[in-house]
Amino acid sequence: MAAEIKNIFISHVHEDDSMLPEFKELLARNGYQIRDASIDSSKPNDAQDPDYIKSQILAPRIQWASAVVVLISPETHTSEYVNWEIEYAVKQGKKVIGVFVRGGMDSDIPEALEIYGDGDACGWNAQSVIDAIEANPKEWVNDKGEVRPERPLERYKC
Repeated sequence: MAAEIKNIFISHVHEDDSMLPEFKELLARNGYQIRDASIDSSKPNDAQDPDYIKSQILAPRIQWASAVVVLISPETHTSEYVNWEIEYAVKQGKKVIGVFVRGGMDSDIPEALEIYGDGDACGWNAQSVIDAIEANPKEWVNDKGEVRPERPLERYKC
């Protein structure tokens, strides 16, 4: 495990705000310290213009982070912002990791994560998340612990 504090951006849908403290605590209990730059209800913004939100609020936070963790829940794949955050992070050369929320292992994966994600998505397990952030990804599994079938995807370099 890394001794230093990792700067990450946690990409998620607002409906999953309540999972952020739980996710951070999961990692902290296992000795992994992070600083999170994501936007949530504890640090809201009042901006209305999507271009401003992306360029002035989200982009600098993603640039600051060494990795982007995408919390995957049933609604994540429908979020325009989550897909934009993933694509932007990849353009910035950031590692992008998918983490299924507890009970959400069969949730649809955001399209941008399918295309650009680093390695495989992992479950709500501290060691799996830490390994993925530290570049030791495991195989994707479903809610029964079975390896998910490979998906034939084209990957593009930006």
